[in-house]
Amino acid sequence: MSSLDAVTAWMDNYRKAWESNDPHDIADLFAEDAAYFTEPFAKPWMGRDAIVEGWRAHGDKPGSTTFEWHPLIITEDLAIIEATTKYPKKTFSNLWVLRLDNLGQARQFTEWWMQHP
Repeated sequence: MSSLDAVTAWMDNYRKAWESNDPHDIADLFAEDAAYFTEPFAKPWMGRDAIVEGWRAHGDKPGSTTFEWHPLIITEDLAIIEATTKYPKKTFSNLWVLRLDNLGQARQFTEWWMQHP
């Protein structure tokens, strides 16, 4: 169930979770059996509890980033999102592959991120 509205809602909630690092905000993003790939070929965090644990272990300090995104492709079951994340001393280009279920939760999420020189 990927549509621009569903993807926008998910991205808004992702940013909320990113800023809060609240376990409930994070958990609400993902299906119970979701897979979160922090890099394309990394072993994924499998399941909502593992995703919350991994996220909180690697979370950014709230208020430490600016973030802009736009969708490149949205189909029925897939969204490809291009984004830029700016930290005080680093900038990253991101390409995200997002697969939402019928409830608007991610069943699979993969991050591709490249640090600017």
